[in-house]
Amino acid sequence: MFELLEKAILTGLGAAALSQKMAEEFVKDLKEKYKVSEDEGRAFLDKMQSMAKESKSKVAEIAEAEVKKVIDRAGLVPRDEFDRLAKRVEELENRLANNEPGAPC
Repeated sequence: MFELLEKAILTGLGAAALSQKMAEEFVKDLKEKYKVSEDEGRAFLDKMQSMAKESKSKVAEIAEAEVKKVIDRAGLVPRDEFDRLAKRVEELENRLANNEPGAPC
């Protein structure tokens, strides 16, 4: 029964993170409704929160990868590459200005 409850909670929560207050209320409900001990309730809650954090990390990784794909398809350059090229242009302009007095930059 505990596994069924665990699956139901996972589905209901959608692997979302719980606030501390909600977590405490959840453990209290588990104790009252399902006769679960405090330790079992806390262990279950810790497991759910851990799974939620893992899910959140995975979603962030997937989202970051997808954003990079879109940027590549759109032909945009990453900020670090843009900054590197801007610095190089500035250096080349400075070299040109130093080698050819009066030359336009």
